[in-house]
Amino acid sequence: MFARILNFEVRLEKKEEFVKVVENEVLPVLCKQTGFLEVLPFFPEQMTEQKVITISLWATKADAERYEKEFYPKLQDIIKPYLATPIVARPYTVETRLCQHFVEALAA
Repeated sequence: MFARILNFEVRLEKKEEFVKVVENEVLPVLCKQTGFLEVLPFFPEQMTEQKVITISLWATKADAERYEKEFYPKLQDIIKPYLATPIVARPYTVETRLCQHFVEALAA
């Protein structure tokens, strides 16, 4: 399993609009991608800080790289007006031996 972890800040006054745009425009594209498993968005409990972390999970590194090359730039343009900082994206390998219950839940 492979993960892309994004770090960025959302403009406080645009948070609700950002969530709607992701739900209505970004998620449908993600869900159609080969190898896409799930997205996990993390917002601060107190939205006095703007930092958001989003983890997208992919079946393989090749699936994530294909998405990043072919679709990510377009989706980044869609959400850019809601951001206070540029997105920093980093790739990770998920060590599935350490989270077997989670992997099984994803497969169900």
